[in-house]
Amino acid sequence: MENKQPLSSPAGERENIMGTMDINPLLIKLSVPMMVSMLVQALYNVVDSIFVSHVSESALTAVSLAFSLQNVMIAVGVGTGVGVNALLSKSLGEKNQERANQTAENGIFLSLCSYAVFLVIGLTCMRPYFYAQTSDMDIARQGIQYLRLCCVLSLGLFTQTMGEKLLAATGRTHLSMISQLVGAVVNIVLDPIFIFGYCGEALSGTTGAAAATVIGQFCGAGMTLYFNLNKNPDIQISFRGFRPSAKAIGRIYTVGLPSIAMQCVGSVMTFFMNQILMAFSATAVAVFGVYFKLQSFVFMPIFGMNNGMVPIISYNYGARKPERVKKTIRLAVFYAECIMLVGFCIFQFLPDKLLGLFAAGDAMLAIGVPALRIICPHFLLAGAGIVLSSVFQALGNGVFSLTVSICRQLVVLIPAAWLLSRTGEVNMVWWAFIIAEVVSLALSLVFMARINRTVIVPLSEKQDAAV
Repeated sequence: MENKQPLSSPAGERENIMGTMDINPLLIKLSVPMMVSMLVQALYNVVDSIFVSHVSESALTAVSLAFSLQNVMIAVGVGTGVGVNALLSKSLGEKNQERANQTAENGIFLSLCSYAVFLVIGLTCMRPYFYAQTSDMDIARQGIQYLRLCCVLSLGLFTQTMGEKLLAATGRTHLSMISQLVGAVVNIVLDPIFIFGYCGEALSGTTGAAAATVIGQFCGAGMTLYFNLNKNPDIQISFRGFRPSAKAIGRIYTVGLPSIAMQCVGSVMTFFMNQILMAFSATAVAVFGVYFKLQSFVFMPIFGMNNGMVPIISYNYGARKPERVKKTIRLAVFYAECIMLVGFCIFQFLPDKLLGLFAAGDAMLAIGVPALRIICPHFLLAGAGIVLSSVFQALGNGVFSLTVSICRQLVVLIPAAWLLSRTGEVNMVWWAFIIAEVVSLALSLVFMARINRTVIVPLSEKQDAAV
């Protein structure tokens, strides 16, 4: 594969907009397309669940049980892309075109390796995975059909994810948005057609949901390939004489592995929370599942903004422009808190309407309404913490992000939820989210102070010395 861009070094010939454009419009320019695409991503995840729930409760349960492994697959793709994004942007900021190209090529190679791993998992591990969670043969059968197809045909997922990160790293988030929108729209359109059997029984139910998902991913992947090969002059991708670089792969995973681990931690947290809540009732577990679907509409825009923020910070870090780095961080925190405030108001004042989207009965409303109201204040604390976590990654300190994530979701949240569950009141369990967020935000601020002292301030000193 080789792109059609000129073989000159764009990074050496001109200053990227990430080093010259005013930060506020730049952050908006790069973030809004990513925020829109992430919102669409959240939308079609919810739409998937709504359509499947109309097939049967067992189908919805099967898809829910698939979430943990599916989330690991997404974590590997996105985490690897995060490492490529940060290092590619930094290389462009340093005007190191050769390293930028090498990072992109090795990133694509790693996405193919990731696919090979999950291809094997899809062919060999589906039955033990589902029967370890349920003894219901119907649920297991539907889950195996769904997840096996998602794993075996995950090439589209890994290709699309890497392609989007390459576009975002060079400031072309509008092209990344287009590719994700294409994939999401295809998935949403095909979902009811396949799930409800309009293309035959073989492609109905959970199998149809999986088919719609992977077709959408391949469509999105095709768009990212086209854009990177024809519309992205900041990198030149060529695999003539390509050899994997252990050094480049090491740099990618130094940043990417903490991101992968952070998302995998979420799968572990979900598993244990389900065990704690199952002691109360299956309805409590359902409420937690619905909350997870709904909260993505609040968190996804911030994740999208972070995708626009990371290349700005990495670029200006590489270009030794500390004031632009600090201003980007301040603005991102401000916008994140504004988004979280909106989410807080919706969850606090309209919980019954949100639960109604999932045809909640009286039992679910009785548990769900107070649950959403108790949990949502932690949004106001989480906004700054989510931004700072991405700042750590952008500056090459992904271990800090991993530490905060583990602390929030495993060290604090799960033990707090278990202890509160001993009261015998399910509503007490939800307070664990606020407790965990207070601790993680405090830890994030401590790490940020250290980053400022050891990474950002020295940039200013080097800048002054150069003058």
